Amino acid sequence: MQPQTLKFKLVLYLTIALTVAMLLFTGAVAFFLYKQILGKVSDHVIQLSEVISKSTRFAMLKNEPTYVDRIIHDVAGQEQIDRVRILSQDGRITHSTYAPEIGRTVDRNAEACSRCHESEQPLQQVPKNERTWTFQGADGKPLLGSMEVIRNDPSCYNAACHQHNKETSVLGVLDINYSLDEIHRKLRISTLEVAGFSLGFIALASLAIGYFVHHLVYLPLRDLEDGAERLSAGNLDQLIPVRSGDEFGKLARSFNSMTNALRNSRAELRDLAHTLEQKVDTRTQELRRAQAQTMRGEKLASVGLLASGVAHELNNPLTGILTFSHLLREKMPDNSRDAEDMDLVIRETKRCAAIIKRLLDFAREKQPEKKFNDINRIIEDTVRIVERPAHLRDIVITMDLDRTLPPIWIDADQIKQVIMNMIVNAQHAVEEKGSITVRTRRATEPRPSAQSAEPIAMAEISIIDTGCGIPEQNLRRIFDPFFTSKDVGKGTGLGLSVSHGIIEAHGGAIEVQSKVGEGSTFSVFLPLTPPTAGPDSKPSESVA
Repeated sequence: MQPQTLKFKLVLYLTIALTVAMLLFTGAVAFFLYKQILGKVSDHVIQLSEVISKSTRFAMLKNEPTYVDRIIHDVAGQEQIDRVRILSQDGRITHSTYAPEIGRTVDRNAEACSRCHESEQPLQQVPKNERTWTFQGADGKPLLGSMEVIRNDPSCYNAACHQHNKETSVLGVLDINYSLDEIHRKLRISTLEVAGFSLGFIALASLAIGYFVHHLVYLPLRDLEDGAERLSAGNLDQLIPVRSGDEFGKLARSFNSMTNALRNSRAELRDLAHTLEQKVDTRTQELRRAQAQTMRGEKLASVGLLASGVAHELNNPLTGILTFSHLLREKMPDNSRDAEDMDLVIRETKRCAAIIKRLLDFAREKQPEKKFNDINRIIEDTVRIVERPAHLRDIVITMDLDRTLPPIWIDADQIKQVIMNMIVNAQHAVEEKGSITVRTRRATEPRPSAQSAEPIAMAEISIIDTGCGIPEQNLRRIFDPFFTSKDVGKGTGLGLSVSHGIIEAHGGAIEVQSKVGEGSTFSVFLPLTPPTAGPDSKPSESVA
């Protein structure tokens, strides 16, 4: 029986289930049997305590300690009696079958005393169910302890030989230790016998279940498996046997009907395929070539049409917005909150105009207009624009900026477009209740650049999100033009492609690390120094 077969799994799981059930049953039987035997032993020891107490009463009244010792030694000679002793009111052992402990004083925290001395005032009456307890002796053997109170009856405090006040209600305690070794031994034997019978029952049940599963389930399934393998190999001539009229029999008949239908269909299709195969192959190759050329032409035409349309439709409204924004700004006092907001509107309006211009430049492959710029300032301005819509979606944007970074030779508007694009993509990936971290630092190692033969020092900008992540099969295509995994109407597939082109034009690189369900990290690397040191690349030309 193979470990991967259904028969093996059914027999194994049922055997495990029966074994666990029988083990639980055996444990429960052993537990209740132990409790029942322990209760009977407790009753026996309590009765024995009462007998000893009454037997020693007369000897105590006559003040004959020798008789008391003889009585408790005679009782202790019985099987399973480990020790008998009598304690006085103050806890001193006055009589014991273990001579070395006579005269010792028992601590009140001991097992035999703690039940009555839990409070300052000792108990006058101890319930029957609390007069016995189990514990381990000094040699580790299990013992049952019993306590019988010796009371100060009128016959005691009126006797001439005793000096007890009438107010003293308790004179001492009779303590008996009963060995539970024999009980535990018999219980273990009984438990093993029950477990043995249970295992035998499990073995027989497993064999019976295996037999029925083999004939009622395994054989019909094996017939279906063999038929499916023959069918996948193309053998449609052999049918599977119908062994019964149950569900497996109906399934076998349906499988045979399907096999006959497939055999007839294959014969009909063979004739059609023979004549169409050549034509289909030829047409398919021609269509693929034509489709590839058409898609490339459509993409290029769409970019040109989009660029011209956007420039025509948006330039005039943006000019009006910029003009009236300047007029409103002149009416506002400097350093006011409204003036700062209006300055932001003016800057972003100019950036929109620059984006329209760059869209045309993207199609014409125009080089960026570079100056020394503070990359941290660019990031702060970009985050300020997008943090409000992000806050409405419970997305926290955190900036971890390295203030020691020097100004970088970049086109500020283009780099702002790249950062904006990546932060917006991160927001779309997070959707709700997440975080985005924008971090700047020096790259740990020099990196190769398209503008330099040797590796150079670079600044690293990381955009880290806790979004849905990018599947591995899409990581190689995310920078392809028009590739997008967003829903229809939510993305054009140009953002990352444009960003990739901008960073490459700056001599940098973009790297992506992503794991589905955990988030993505986009790392942008930009050279810290310009490729050439000329009059147009001095830090004095930096733009904040």
